[in-house]
Amino acid sequence: MTLLDVASARVDVAIAGGGIIGLSAALELAAAGLRVAVYERGQAMHESSWAAAGMLAADDPENPALLKLLSRLSIRLYPEFLARVEALSGEKIPIRTTRTLQGSSHLPDGHDPLSVTELAKLAPGLHSGPYNFFSLDEQSFDPRDLVLALPKAVRAAGVTLYEQTTVTAIHSGHGQVELETSAGPIIAKHFINAAGAWAAQLTSSLPVEPRKGQMLSVELSGPTQLACVLRTPELYIVPRGLGRYIIGATVEDAAFDKSVQPEAIHQLLADASALWPPLKQAQIVEAWAGLRPGTADHLPMIGSDGPNCWLATGHFRNGILLAPATARIMRELITGSETSIDLAPFRCDRFAAASVHSS
Repeated sequence: MTLLDVASARVDVAIAGGGIIGLSAALELAAAGLRVAVYERGQAMHESSWAAAGMLAADDPENPALLKLLSRLSIRLYPEFLARVEALSGEKIPIRTTRTLQGSSHLPDGHDPLSVTELAKLAPGLHSGPYNFFSLDEQSFDPRDLVLALPKAVRAAGVTLYEQTTVTAIHSGHGQVELETSAGPIIAKHFINAAGAWAAQLTSSLPVEPRKGQMLSVELSGPTQLACVLRTPELYIVPRGLGRYIIGATVEDAAFDKSVQPEAIHQLLADASALWPPLKQAQIVEAWAGLRPGTADHLPMIGSDGPNCWLATGHFRNGILLAPATARIMRELITGSETSIDLAPFRCDRFAAASVHSS
């Protein structure tokens, strides 16, 4: 759909950004009985959501500690979220792995290192190097399954999804928000900026910047395979089944450059092969890059951005993980309900406040 019609010129909530954050929020708000329209500058779910690895890494020790409550909320909501998407879309989103072997230079409280025997059984040939490995009950799925299913689900839920449609200006006042878009104007009671790495183009001075990530998929034949994710602070290896693995990812300040550098891809494969030597026999199938929305403290920005305007961006490497919780919180904020968790760590003005306190 490319042109606005009279019936859709007024909605309860307009959302900029058709990635997993924007579409999950749209689905949640539609379930609350609200009329929702989503505007995506390109193709829905084809930026960082398409590029992701799909790990629900709520207990990754590399995550900021302040992310824990939001992560745990999202994990609790995920079964309901996936079931809703499957029911509405008619598409399946199978869970691909249920365990992660996490390598760390220090063991978090409550975790014991796996023995050499246990590691040999779970990851034959693993070269643990300087890390202690412990086991996490952690699921992963292929985001490409969600890329297919989620846009179908939101449309089936009654959400109007405009692709190839850019929001060019936002005017808030008199209890409503007027958007100028490349398909015409829209008036909404509420507006959510969920435009990911492009969010700052809609909200001036927003401290969200693109963080480029390059990654690849490989195929490995033979009897030696992994059934669980391998992850260290530097990289991850995510099984997709049938001998295919996702390896990632770089973290780069490269503005909006999504080019793939062969040297970076081959270095990722070399590092992954050093961790798990069977990958030396793997063949590269695909390489790509995505742009994560990053903030200085690696925490998302969720909350008010002025009258009737809201932010849901800055999820960095955890957009897939945090989508259901972010969607639930946006529903609570817009409907005036008590929020499920304290949102203080994710306040949209926290950087400005920090600047004032330090001056």
